[in-house]
Parts: sequence; structure tokens; C-alpha cells
Amino acid sequence: MHGLSPRDQIKLEADEMREMGYRIIDMLVDYNGAQSQFPVTRALDQVTFDEILSEPLPENGSSWQDVLEQFERQVLSTIDHLDHPRFFAYIPSSSNFVGAMADTLASGYNIFNALYPLGTGAAQIERLSVSWLHKLVGMPEGAGGLFVSGGAVANLTGLAVARQVLLKGDMQDAVIYCSDQAHFVISRGLRILGFAPEQLQEIPADHNFRLPVADLERAIAADREAGKRPFCIAATAGTTNTGAVDPLADLADFCDRENLWLHVDGAYGTSACLTDHRKMELAGIERAHSLTWDAHKWMFQPVECSAVLVRDRHWLGDTFKDTAHFLADAETHSKKEAGEEMNYMYQGIQLTRYFRALKFWMSMKVFGLGAMRQAIERGFKLAEMVESLLRDAGQWEIVTPAQMAIVTFRYKPDNGDQTLADAVTDQLMGAMATNGFAFASTSKLLGRPVMRMVTNNPRTTPSDLRQTVTLMGRLAADLERRLSRTQATH
Repeated sequence: MHGLSPRDQIKLEADEMREMGYRIIDMLVDYNGAQSQFPVTRALDQVTFDEILSEPLPENGSSWQDVLEQFERQVLSTIDHLDHPRFFAYIPSSSNFVGAMADTLASGYNIFNALYPLGTGAAQIERLSVSWLHKLVGMPEGAGGLFVSGGAVANLTGLAVARQVLLKGDMQDAVIYCSDQAHFVISRGLRILGFAPEQLQEIPADHNFRLPVADLERAIAADREAGKRPFCIAATAGTTNTGAVDPLADLADFCDRENLWLHVDGAYGTSACLTDHRKMELAGIERAHSLTWDAHKWMFQPVECSAVLVRDRHWLGDTFKDTAHFLADAETHSKKEAGEEMNYMYQGIQLTRYFRALKFWMSMKVFGLGAMRQAIERGFKLAEMVESLLRDAGQWEIVTPAQMAIVTFRYKPDNGDQTLADAVTDQLMGAMATNGFAFASTSKLLGRPVMRMVTNNPRTTPSDLRQTVTLMGRLAADLERRLSRTQATH
């Protein structure tokens, strides 16, 4: 045993660790602020993919230099840059360097944040960070929550709490309601929880792509008449398609009257509550029984950093608490020191838990709420600028105006041919991906394809927007000419 080398102990020598660490930090510093010099998207490289998949499991180790070089060649050269200032697809994650270093600390010290005695400071930081989120959104004293990987798990957690608190686990004939604009993680989460597909009723959205309260009331009344048990409304604060916010205050009033659970998927839209005048669009969100909030979207954290909040912190323990004899001493100590809600393994799905709250806490401490607020407000203004540029270009029909940093639009041929407009709009995303300068995504609204641009990256500039709109116009015109020639030959 005395002859063990550092490699046999799964270690590097101290000088190797420093050299490797400095090299990685240099890479990250060189990358930060230089994202705009990279292509937003990368072409699929089948040769590289085949090379990765054909590598055998190594019996003997390699130098860290060789492995890092392979990472640069096989991984960095093949990724799309979600933090690029011209990545406008989906909901971008712009990240920040402080958060990345916090992840390094959490991983480097291997901090286990599930059982209070094993990480008391980490548990307190997470509880403090969650309390900051409560205050920002306006939830009452006594609210609870925790950090999870992302919106999918956050929504799953909130819906599990709703099932336990209102249904006590009895799902027979229970019904959940959302609009047809709700994210698919709602239906997937319910399926994971054991609900049948027919127990989720999707209400067609109104002309503003919001959940219509009157139609919802009629659907619930009809289901009750049929002997079903309506129990939960899953509203959205900032839909992925258009940025629409469901009428949260009206829904909260209705839930109060009808003893229904109000779950709000606020994955990225909740961040608007930081701004002074935009938060009015979220009126009523503070009355949600459960709420999701992805800090890795519009609070500029590295993935994974999402929070699920509930109005009563005891609901989490009621849903997830279990017993284990081998943890009895630690649990007793936890209750004496801080209360059982500090044992985060009993507050959510995970037992083994990463210290995700550290990056949020460190970023807020370093940059401050004011900087976050200004960066979020900038996202709104950039979307309004995109809308103006699109209107001025004359090639585009605005389908939904700028809201929650999202604009949707369609190509508008001079001859008004809607079939041609559909085809150009549908193929524009692929043309942008091939070009690599900027990237926006497509979706469908009212059965027709639309383009979406999301402008929540605070490092996006007006020049980025102008160049992107110009590029889209050129690519769309090229597509129209090619498609028109194809139609003519047929």
C-alpha cells in the first residue's frame, strides 16, 4: 500500500493540477467575451461523431493534455453556442463566469447538499437563495423551495406536491388543466406521476395565446357534472412559443373560489418580476401554490440552475419525506439545529444533491440585483428593436409582437402566396443553421410555421440584431427564388 502512485489513488500531482487548472481557466477567459467570433451553429460532422463512438474503453490512462486536446477537437468543435449573442433560438442560456467558477468550487470540494449535518453552510445558502426568490416574486413568509436541474424537474416537483396536498395520492378521476400553449414538460411530468393522458385537458388558447378563463370554467363545470375531480390548473408565465402570460390574477381568484391548485410554469418569464414596470404583466404570480423559475434562462446562470417554489414549505416534506434508520442520528441533529426542511433530500426528488444554489448566490453577490434587473430589462428592449427592424424590412409579417423578449414572425412574399410563405418560413431555420452567423428557431401558431427570436442575452448588441435581420431577409429571398423555380418546373 505504501507504494501507491497518485494515479492509483485517482489523483494528480499538485503541479499537474495547477497546470491543468490554469490551462482551463485560460480557455474560459479567452472564450468569455469572444463568443461572437465563433459560428453560432456547427455543421454535423459525421466523421468526428464516428471517431468518438468508435473509441474503446481505455485500460490505461492518458495525459490530461491529450484528453483536453481531444475535448477541444471533438466537443468544442461540434457544439452550438447557446451563450452566443446571436443565438436567438429556443430560450438561450447566456451564463456568466462567476457562476461557472461557483460550479468549479462546488464540484472541486464535492459539496453534498442533501443532509444538513454534512453541509450546513451549503444548506443555509440554498435556503437564503430560495428566500430571495420568494421575496422577489412576492410569496408569503413560510414559503419553501429548492434548486433542481431544470424546468422539467421543477414542474414535475410542483405537480407532485399538488397531487399529494390536494389528492393525498388518490388520482382516480382527477383532472388537470392547461392551455394548448403549455410546455410539453407538463404533460410529460403528469405521465411520469402516473396520470393517464385523458386526465390532462388542454384548453385552446385565445387570440393572444393565453389560457381563456371562461372556457376553462366551462370545461371544469362540465367535468364536475360528469363526476370527475378537477384539482389543478397549470398556467404559464411566459410561453415558449410567444412569451404569452396566462391571466394569473384571474386564475388565482378562480382557484380560490373552487379550491383548485394553481401551478405556474414560470421557467423564464418569472424573471420579469425583477423589473419595476414589467412585473405588472405577472400580477397574481405571487398567489401560485407552486411555481417554477429557471435561473439558467433569464437570470444568466450556467445550466443546471432551476428553482421550484411552494407557498408552504411544509408541503415539500409532506410530499417527499421518508425514513431511513441509517440516517436517524443525522436527522435528529438537523431538527435540533435548523428544522427538518434543511434536509433537502426530503424536500424533493433527489437524495444525492449537487450544490446548485452556490452559483446563484455567488452571482447575485458579485453583480447585484441592480445589474440583473438592467440585463432583464435589456432583453425586453432588444425584442422591441427586433420587431421594429422586421417591420421596417418589409419582408415580414409580425405574428405576435415583442413580449417577454420574444417576437414571432413569418415571411411575406410580394405576391401574398401563403403556401410559399409557409415553405420559406419553415426552411429558414435550416438555412440559418447552415450559414452559422446567427440562429433563430421555428414553431407553429394557428397551424402555420413561424420564426421566433428570443433576445434575453444581455451581451447581444443592436448591431447583432440588424445583421441578423438583414441575413434572414437575404436567406429568405434566396429560398423564395429557389422554391419558385421548383414550382415552375412542376
